[in-house]
Amino acid sequence: MTTETATASKETAKSGDFAVIATGGKQYVVSAGDVLNVELLGDHKEGDKITFDEVLMQNDKVGTPTVSGAKVTATYLGDTKGKKLSIIRFKAKSNRSRKVGHRQHYAEIKIESVK
Repeated sequence: MTTETATASKETAKSGDFAVIATGGKQYVVSAGDVLNVELLGDHKEGDKITFDEVLMQNDKVGTPTVSGAKVTATYLGDTKGKKLSIIRFKAKSNRSRKVGHRQHYAEIKIESVK
């Protein structure tokens, strides 16, 4: 999630309905209309509806550990890749180095509703 998206999520969290969901070992502050990059969710096609039942907080309700009956629905937009990271290993005195790149795969989702 970019800093612009995170800032936008915090602003909407202050003004309207929001929730904190847990997916892929991470927690996200979401509200209706947000577009997020989350860890891969398995076999989904573009346009599929996804329901997140693990809602940790909704508006002023804090779950123990989850809020019962709360759901967040989202639409699966497709797979994306993150920024490329360069990993460089260097051995001193032997003039040996190795450069490897990595791009994390993400699932892009759009939050439809917070209930």
